[in-house]
Amino acid sequence: MALVKRVALAPRAVRQLRRVRSVYAAGMLLSALSLLSFAGSATGGRRPVIVGVFLVVLAELLPPTAVQLWRHGRAEHRSTARRLTPLT
Repeated sequence: MALVKRVALAPRAVRQLRRVRSVYAAGMLLSALSLLSFAGSATGGRRPVIVGVFLVVLAELLPPTAVQLWRHGRAEHRSTARRLTPLT
């Protein structure tokens, strides 16, 4: 296993990850609902395939984002993240 250096995330990066996580979750929900609505129709086509691809891509992007936020939340080096913010 490779040596992993843990670096504290800046507060701005944490906010962006939280926003992205909610966008990924909402996209997955909408894609799943769209895919279910296409399941009732007998005709195939390009739309269900595209929606399925979106669902797969968002499902692949959501877990790493959640893991990174989880690691940041339980990190003991939060003082480093505080030092990254400008003092005003």
